[in-house]
Amino acid sequence: MTGMTGSEHGGFHGRLDAEFFVPGNSSFAEFVAAHRPALLHRDDRFLPPGVRPDPHRFPHGTTVLALTYRDGVLLAGDRRATMGNLIAQRDLEKVHPADDHTAVAFAGSVGMALDMVKLFQVELTHFEKVEGTSMTLRAKATRLSSLIRQNLGQAMQGLAVVPLLAGYESGGGGSGSEGRRGRIFGYDVTGGTYEKFGFHAEGSGSPYARGALKKLYREDMSRRDAALAALQALYDAADDDSATGGPDIGRRIYPIISVITEDGFERLPDQETEALSHEMVAARRNRPDGPIALP
Repeated sequence: MTGMTGSEHGGFHGRLDAEFFVPGNSSFAEFVAAHRPALLHRDDRFLPPGVRPDPHRFPHGTTVLALTYRDGVLLAGDRRATMGNLIAQRDLEKVHPADDHTAVAFAGSVGMALDMVKLFQVELTHFEKVEGTSMTLRAKATRLSSLIRQNLGQAMQGLAVVPLLAGYESGGGGSGSEGRRGRIFGYDVTGGTYEKFGFHAEGSGSPYARGALKKLYREDMSRRDAALAALQALYDAADDDSATGGPDIGRRIYPIISVITEDGFERLPDQETEALSHEMVAARRNRPDGPIALP
């Protein structure tokens, strides 16, 4: 087996190819782009020349949001994916952990988004193995920005991905920008990165979700209060945006809610999300427009 190359053994590598020994940086995405660019599917060869995709023929996901609270940061997303005026999927998961203290939620073209999330997860793991330490949260936000920019060609054709990055910053100490706290980063389709404070939402239902969070958000919320605020915001988004799905009591399909604290990433148990959803829906029967703004 020693000395055998991949081509000599039907794809099994007895030893690493030469490109693995070329000095470079710690970016897995840049390594693949340099040596196996076809694996990234991020160039204009995605479709034949002259062919342009119809965005309404591909599953599209909305709405996702994030908000900071007393112990960290919370991310939530509805479960609906649409294809034009059709519901393509009712139980899509739009919130994914990136590493122990970072998570990504996405709105936009589902296939492109899932590929981007997987590549970002590998990118963070690769960096940590090469460098022996994890990136800062700001560096992670910058790396995700570069992955979005690689998708710009498809975004201009309607296959855009707009992620939402949230994480818990545990280094630096104190109450400054590097203190212990949850942080949120939003993006545009060109990879522009913007830190958001308090809360943010993306997707077609995001204006309604942000409107709900404006009246409900408080910096010192408990996890339970933050989860209820997120559910209220998604409910308002679903009420005015047909592409956003609210809690489906009959099918027992509820939004995905995850939190990131000093202890790491945690997805709320299904039973907890279900109970909070039932509580919120029951309250809406008495007040269809939702809770009033807090004093």
